[in-house]
Amino acid sequence: MPAAALKPLPTQSTSKTTVLLDLPYKPVEKRPLPPGRPRDWYVTHNRRLKAMRLAIALLDSGVYVPNQARDEKIRTTAQLIGVHPPSDTTCHMVRALMRYAR
Repeated sequence: MPAAALKPLPTQSTSKTTVLLDLPYKPVEKRPLPPGRPRDWYVTHNRRLKAMRLAIALLDSGVYVPNQARDEKIRTTAQLIGVHPPSDTTCHMVRALMRYAR
């Protein structure tokens, strides 16, 4: 048998036991943002973080296609997870994140 056949592919798991992925979600500890940036940078940064949180929540709730994520659905999800209602720009960004994750 060739040596290459014994070596696992990079996409194959080498774990001998199963790994549980159902652990309760714990958000990462927040750190202060770096000082001295222009205000637009902070606005964009926070908008991206909010869009990522909403995209993850939508994916967890079973919305996998951007066409299913209408503004009303995104705003309802924001209310469920305790985030301020997103703007139209943020809703557009959520759909873009879902589109490019495919």
